[in-house]
Amino acid sequence: MSFYNEYSKIKDFSFDNFFQKIQGNDIRRILDKDKLEPWDFLALLSPKAQVYLEQMAQRAHMLSLQNFGKTILLYTPIYISNHCVNKCVYCSFNAANNIARKKLTMQEIEAEAREISKTGLKHVLVLTGESRTQTPVSYIKDAVKVLKGYFEVVSIEIYPLTEEEYKEVINAGVHGLVVYQEVYDEAIYDKLHLSGPKRDYHFRLDAPERACRAKMRSVNIGALLGLNHWRREAFFTGLHADYLQNKYLDVEISISLPRIRPYIGGCTDVYPVGDREFVQIMLALKIFLPHVGIAISTRERQGFRDQLIPLGVTKMSAGVSTEVGGHKGESTGEGQFEISDVRSVAEIRQAIQAKGFQPIFKDWMDI
Repeated sequence: MSFYNEYSKIKDFSFDNFFQKIQGNDIRRILDKDKLEPWDFLALLSPKAQVYLEQMAQRAHMLSLQNFGKTILLYTPIYISNHCVNKCVYCSFNAANNIARKKLTMQEIEAEAREISKTGLKHVLVLTGESRTQTPVSYIKDAVKVLKGYFEVVSIEIYPLTEEEYKEVINAGVHGLVVYQEVYDEAIYDKLHLSGPKRDYHFRLDAPERACRAKMRSVNIGALLGLNHWRREAFFTGLHADYLQNKYLDVEISISLPRIRPYIGGCTDVYPVGDREFVQIMLALKIFLPHVGIAISTRERQGFRDQLIPLGVTKMSAGVSTEVGGHKGESTGEGQFEISDVRSVAEIRQAIQAKGFQPIFKDWMDI
């Protein structure tokens, strides 16, 4: 069984026809329900629901307080390599791009770790380009072992692994996995991934489930907003999270909402996602999946990120560099994308506290 079976049942569904039938009474009724069904979730993503964003915000805020309290978990990414064999038209790491490539040695990874640890952060997310030659599983495991000397929680955002390989990295100390499908629409996925192992739609789609079976403690999924019509991608992202949450009760499931940012190598067709639409996605997800975490990255500008805090955010990145070796200030590899919120960890901590929330450096699950 795979989420693809669920996706296949509705991949040709007529979203436009569904949205045309939604009325204000439907939205009000849904907001009064204790538990939403998938079609309720889709209704909250509809154009009609935009009129009810204030009511949705109140509902999402209440549900977030009930399930997560007034806390925001802080983490930072650490890029250890930007070597990649894929040709993905939306990414600076595209193998066809003439950029400076860099892979950190274990000594350089430790130097990055020391620098990050000075900020007080206890969670890091390890990122690489997708190259099994340059960054094999053995390299990932060695890097994790180094980082575990400095951080309570180490998660990974690398190329999809087999179930056995996920077991290997878990044994090395990995706590969580972040893997984005990028875009759920198969035809668009095929168009955007020109060559390389990432062209395998099914292997990537099933990666979160393989990690769950391997007993990964947390799994974070998402779509890169802007690669397809946002209502469809948000809907399939929510369904995917719901599928994983219902099937793997012992795994913490989270969703990220990355919007496409400027990158090296040209451009592709972009479906704009404005701030109002972004908020609608986040609120609909929180109401549909109140136990699922929501992570907001520094792709979003600082003022906007601050306004999102009371609406259901549970995780935020801080003190971010998307360059390999960027935390130590000795990067010789180019970054994956431009960030918008360049504040330090201390500044983001203050912003969270100013909203009446508590920044968390150590997750209660790891006590």
